[in-house]
Amino acid sequence: MVRPREARPSLEERRRMRREALIDAGITLLGATGTTPLTVRAACRAAGLTERYFYESFDDRDGFVRSVYDALGRRAKAALDGVVHAGPMDGAMRARAAVEAFVGLTVDRPVLGRALLIAPLTEPALSRVGVALAPEFVTMVFDGLSAVEDVEERRMRSTGLVGAFTALFIGYLDGTLAVGRERLVEHCVGLLVDSGIRNPRGSVSA
Repeated sequence: MVRPREARPSLEERRRMRREALIDAGITLLGATGTTPLTVRAACRAAGLTERYFYESFDDRDGFVRSVYDALGRRAKAALDGVVHAGPMDGAMRARAAVEAFVGLTVDRPVLGRALLIAPLTEPALSRVGVALAPEFVTMVFDGLSAVEDVEERRMRSTGLVGAFTALFIGYLDGTLAVGRERLVEHCVGLLVDSGIRNPRGSVSA
């Protein structure tokens, strides 16, 4: 019996696959702890592609780095969106689900965590991009603190929480915060609950 030949991916599909391979290579390099710089040549070598294929998707090295970070930002927002739009949960449960989602993305996958949180501090191409992403996370936390009626207080709490979480996760990833994973999770959940997440009985914490 003659087996049918598998259809060959289209030109557009092959280009998409090459672009994704380069993005994945960029994430690995951006989140690495070694001394290998994120160059066009290093990204191509890690992706198993030639520079010709790099330039079919990206104009230059800095544009590539920003595209890599944009892909990371989308992953982080998707992970938290899944919690925001999940079914009914009380405040403490939702806080824990949100923290576990972000920990799963950054702490459990430290390459992604370092690329998302630490790279903007050292990579010039991301100096403005990392700052631009922060308000989106502030908005997500702001929406989660709906139990806080004073809008300005709610905005200050959400901004402070994003700053606190960023510092905590950076400290955990770079080794300056020597605590276990579970203690980090419990601390972050406590910060959210104390900042105004509605508890099971409908009252407001702190």
